[in-house]
Amino acid sequence: MAISLSVVLLLAIILVVLIRGGSIKAGPAIVAVLFGFFLASTGMAPSIQRFLDSIAESINSIKF
Repeated sequence: MAISLSVVLLLAIILVVLIRGGSIKAGPAIVAVLFGFFLASTGMAPSIQRFLDSIAESINSIKF
């Protein structure tokens, strides 16, 4: 739960920075948000979640 909330917050911040910086306009940003929203309700959502969890686990296992 904490990882998914952090990812959502991070992506929201990146989206705001891209919109304010002029790299992405509001229209395509809205389309991207809606795409993500509807993608989350499809059958692919568990596979995407497992993929993101494995990436987070790999990053967490890196020792410096």
